[in-house]
Amino acid sequence: MSSVRFAREVALVTGAAGGIGAATVRRLLADGARVLASDRDEDGLAREAQSWDEAGSAEGAVTVAADLSDPSAGDRLVAETVDRLGRLDILVNNAGIGGSRPLAESDDALIGRIVDTNLLAVMRLSRAALRVLPRPGGRIVNVASAFGETGFSGTAAYAVAKAGVAQLTRQMTADYGPEGIRINAVAPGVIRTAMTAARIDGDEGYRRAMIGTTPLGRVASPEDVASVIAFLASPDAAFVAGVVLPVDGGWLATKIVAD
Repeated sequence: MSSVRFAREVALVTGAAGGIGAATVRRLLADGARVLASDRDEDGLAREAQSWDEAGSAEGAVTVAADLSDPSAGDRLVAETVDRLGRLDILVNNAGIGGSRPLAESDDALIGRIVDTNLLAVMRLSRAALRVLPRPGGRIVNVASAFGETGFSGTAAYAVAKAGVAQLTRQMTADYGPEGIRINAVAPGVIRTAMTAARIDGDEGYRRAMIGTTPLGRVASPEDVASVIAFLASPDAAFVAGVVLPVDGGWLATKIVAD
């Protein structure tokens, strides 16, 4: 892959201390972007920054710790990006949390925490970014979820929030596509991250329901998703807008029986 794919453009990536976010930062840096990487985990960000340095790709990368449940965090991150890197071309809304339960077992605090981080924070950060993204040429890539595209037991607040991210992607495209801003989303299936590893390895029912019914027959890596995010942000996707693209090994598209 050419190191000038993004020609020194500037990206802001949330949830960057691990998983899909960290893989996305590494991919964008390798493809020539400058990146502001954000996460509430300051220590995790520091470890990631060390890995960029060791790979020789740390030039043009900065980190900012931020908790997106803070209503002011979106405005602050966009302002920091412009102040420290000069502009903002690409926003990747990746930060999210799990922990859902069936609705009858979900109290207001749980629902509020999941919906706020997974949906409202995306809206706030996108709103701030839309004020500075170039027209034409700005891009937003949201991380939705396969669980936001179909029903799956035990995921009420999370699934509803991610479905909201998918619809927000389509709505922002209707509002800002005419101004030359491309907005798309990925909908990952089962991805091995620190947040999912315990369930993937320890919950046989989950493995049968997810991996056993995925036609490609494996758990995805964060890099599998990061490569699709980079594609949607790149000139290769110049006429792709308002899409929620599954990155799930065929799980949503098929109904196969677990072995």
